[in-house]
Amino acid sequence: MSIGRLPENEQRILDEMERALRRDRRLDRKLRTHRVSRRPDPARVLARLAAYRPRVWTVAVLFAMSTGLMVAGIVTSEPGVIWAFAALWPLTMFAGFRLMYRWCGS
Repeated sequence: MSIGRLPENEQRILDEMERALRRDRRLDRKLRTHRVSRRPDPARVLARLAAYRPRVWTVAVLFAMSTGLMVAGIVTSEPGVIWAFAALWPLTMFAGFRLMYRWCGS
């Protein structure tokens, strides 16, 4: 197995380490089953979303930003501001409901 670049004693140590790693069945199984995917697993995404625990400050900042965008959208009628509000408002509501759900102890 010598590749000719390492001294003999270092190559022997490296070969012993490789043999020990090949005998590790758990490591071998993990390496074989490890799949690289560009798309996230929907079950994991839903599990992370269900486990989301917002903090009070996060909800307060989201609510303040949503309120500011709503007022700015009403005053200016700019489509960009209205779309920003439309994108931020559901996130604010979701975080607020999750926070209330946690406070109620359910």
